[in-house]
Amino acid sequence: MEQEKKKKSIGFNIIKNDPTDGHGGFGAGGALSLDNISPVFVDPEEGEAFVDIGAMHARSVVEKGIKFLPDRDKVPNGKLYWLVWVTIERTPAGPYYAGVTACEMTVDREARRGYKLLPEHVNNMDKSLKRKIIVDHMEDRSKKILAEFLQKHDKGMWERSVDQLKEDLQAK
Repeated sequence: MEQEKKKKSIGFNIIKNDPTDGHGGFGAGGALSLDNISPVFVDPEEGEAFVDIGAMHARSVVEKGIKFLPDRDKVPNGKLYWLVWVTIERTPAGPYYAGVTACEMTVDREARRGYKLLPEHVNNMDKSLKRKIIVDHMEDRSKKILAEFLQKHDKGMWERSVDQLKEDLQAK
């Protein structure tokens, strides 16, 4: 039990025991597990990135109390955030960032309104689980914040990640 608490204090919802261990039944081997995905928010205005597991159910600190609309123009004073789905895969060489997909979101806390496209968020979560890298549409400041966050969290995981992630997060 203490070891489980220690893992959570890292902030990432990292790797847990294989859910198919010893079972070998339907879905074993090819099953995707939500245990290996973590929602990371990038706040370019504050220059920070942070994990908020509440985003798994749209209940993050950023999202609480906000009515989200699918029309960006209805939230003209929204503050930009990126919700980044980070999937971690374990290999014999060690864990790495296997899927990293970013979704735009704006929040106007005063007006209690925000912009996000729910289908994009759901699809990008799925794409992250399927080991896709989709971050090249982020602006340079946010890319830099995310790259630094991932490196600082675990340099080895960063180094073992695919070159596409490192290249796509470089400022242009």
